[in-house]
Amino acid sequence: MICSTDILNLKSNIFDKIGQKIIVKGSLGRNKCFEKEATIDKVYSNIFTVKYDEGARNATYSYTDVLTRTVEVQVLNSDNTYCPLIPPAEPIVKRKYRIQNT
Repeated sequence: MICSTDILNLKSNIFDKIGQKIIVKGSLGRNKCFEKEATIDKVYSNIFTVKYDEGARNATYSYTDVLTRTVEVQVLNSDNTYCPLIPPAEPIVKRKYRIQNT
């Protein structure tokens, strides 16, 4: 479940990274994916805009897209490596419970 504090934290993280290079990864459906370099352009209350390096195209994404991992965003660090904006999801471990007959 997405909490309002998660959205506020993500919004402030993205606001701090305006102008930085990012890599945007997403799905186009039918097993088609995209991965493009972009720059964070503007931040609004519900969405943020990125400007792709190839051409003068802009795109908008919502914060919930990032939190639900519909779109993955990786930010360029000072040492020229990319790191995810939010940490990778932890795998869910399913536990099997045995019902004991008494």
